[in-house]
Amino acid sequence: MTNRLEIPNTEWRRVSPRYVVVDFVGTLVFAIVACAVTSIPAVLSGSVLLWAIPASLAVIFVITLALTPRRVRSIGYQLRDDDLLFRRGLMFQRFVAVPYGRMQLVDINRGPLDRAVGLSELKFVTAAAATGVVIPGLVAADAEELRDRLVQLAESRRAGL
Repeated sequence: MTNRLEIPNTEWRRVSPRYVVVDFVGTLVFAIVACAVTSIPAVLSGSVLLWAIPASLAVIFVITLALTPRRVRSIGYQLRDDDLLFRRGLMFQRFVAVPYGRMQLVDINRGPLDRAVGLSELKFVTAAAATGVVIPGLVAADAEELRDRLVQLAESRRAGL
């Protein structure tokens, strides 16, 4: 069976493998907090049945953490002649093509975990809210270079060049 969403003859640019650490730690912290909060009713009531909630959450988070490296490898982007194509997802794949002329804002964000491993995320927004795209896990220098290139392409497309 062929994957009809795959685009033939395309070479995807991948995010940094260091992004696995950022995604893993972020998910792990959220998992610990979520399991702790959902354990409170079980502790306060003494009901054994209520322990099913944090236990099932823990199983879901373990599976999510196990799939983190594969999920990070699925993130990619490609600069084409008229647009930027972005993809992500394993089970639920998302492909977004954003025309350069429609880009209104290109922003670089660096959270504390991102800064610790030297990564950034590039966010660009168009007039349509549904096409706001965030490319996580870019090396800081690559993010700045890509931002400058996208701004240049967006300005030239809006000017009609």
